Amino acid sequence: MYRLTVLFAALVTMTAQQSAPLLPYETLFYEHDGLKLETYLYKPQGAGPFPLIVYNHGSTLPDQEPEEWAAPFIARLFVPAGYAVLVPERRGYGKSEGARFSQDIGAERGPRYVARMRAEAGDVNAAVEFILKHAGPSLDPARLAIVGPSFGGVVTTLAASQSKRYRAVVVQAPGAINWEKSPELRDALTSAAAKLRVPTHCSVAENDATTKSALGICEAAAGAGAKTTLKIYPKFESGRERPGNPPGHALFSPAGVSVWQQDVLDFLTTALTAR
Repeated sequence: MYRLTVLFAALVTMTAQQSAPLLPYETLFYEHDGLKLETYLYKPQGAGPFPLIVYNHGSTLPDQEPEEWAAPFIARLFVPAGYAVLVPERRGYGKSEGARFSQDIGAERGPRYVARMRAEAGDVNAAVEFILKHAGPSLDPARLAIVGPSFGGVVTTLAASQSKRYRAVVVQAPGAINWEKSPELRDALTSAAAKLRVPTHCSVAENDATTKSALGICEAAAGAGAKTTLKIYPKFESGRERPGNPPGHALFSPAGVSVWQQDVLDFLTTALTAR
């Protein structure tokens, strides 16, 4: 009965997400590392200044890498709550210049993979600096949070370790698919997490590939003095997971928003208002 209830809830959420109107956003381009990169900016109505969520997308199938995707389900969560949302298309995705991930890295998950993730983290931090100048007083630079699932959680951890801009970090199943396969990834993420000094929220479904990545990042950040929260959700099944991925990895897709949205909103409210 629990499985059927979760599946029904996921289908209802997915249908609502697909039928909801798209929120308006700006498509902008900026320069970093010799590349012209694309990013999307959503803002609530009004003058602001608004707190800013930087959302880092996960990986995608090779034939979908050139497709533009402004993460509308994330905007529908955060914009009504009063947040502006920045969604960078990192190098090789959408209309951003640079080699596609599938062509540049393929299935390699060693040093070249980690170097690519660090480069994409640099793209994200450059997008933040660009948007703070572009949007001016409509954004509050003292209230920035960075969020990312899966590959995006890897990029989020690395980007947050390289910048003092962020007041809060949210990683969702960060690197879960490759955690057991790549000691280089484990070392890079735990080393980066040990540099975090801001509130950090780590989450994962218990039936993802592993819960150790979320646990490892939270433990490393806590050991360095950051205030952390770890949330391991019950088994999640939507029937919409990517072939080869465990069912729980789809929790942080549009199908699972209703499960974790309040936890993230509550965490960000606390983290971005604390002094």
